[in-house]
Amino acid sequence: MTLLKPHNRWIALALSMCLLAPWTVQAQSATAPSSTNTTSSTPKVRISTSMGDIEAELYADKAPKTVANFVQYVSDKHYEGTIFHRVIPGFMLQGGGYDGQYREKKTRPPVAHEGRQALAAGLKNTTGTLAMARTNDPQSATAQFFINVVDNAFLDPSFQSFGYTVFGKVTSGLDVVQKIRNTPTGTGGPFPTDVPRTPVVIQSITLLK
Repeated sequence: MTLLKPHNRWIALALSMCLLAPWTVQAQSATAPSSTNTTSSTPKVRISTSMGDIEAELYADKAPKTVANFVQYVSDKHYEGTIFHRVIPGFMLQGGGYDGQYREKKTRPPVAHEGRQALAAGLKNTTGTLAMARTNDPQSATAQFFINVVDNAFLDPSFQSFGYTVFGKVTSGLDVVQKIRNTPTGTGGPFPTDVPRTPVVIQSITLLK
């Protein structure tokens, strides 16, 4: 598969998420996110997938609202049975929003964008980091996240762009990330490209610490 150039990859991410925007807004409930107490500044999670386990640490001290939001979805078991619906080997793996039948899961209202705060604290969209997916509206991130499989500096906040909020990093299971990255893709559900031909299911995400 031809790798997307950085500029084109940014357009692809923005356009893809823009297409999801109407469904995401409809799916959100009127209930505000509850306050989740992360007992550590770097809580850890295990992402159990149909291709193996991935462990990651979350940077609650650098992106507190984003981590609290993610951990609340974990506690609510939101991610169980969702899929990585978008896999681009020269870019990232995106999931956490759709079930195996490509039905979008309901979400809470969006979390505040913390991209610039996280960047100032040293978090960048480098290989193995976790970041929040969103629409063109920087204040629209809910449950979907992505794992960078290459360094994607163009996704970092700048004077011209809000960028994408990094909130964690893979600490174990990079081999599983590579397996998912290399899985054959095609069409699936409402998506014309980049969908794994064999579904990559997130069986659960568990808080470890």
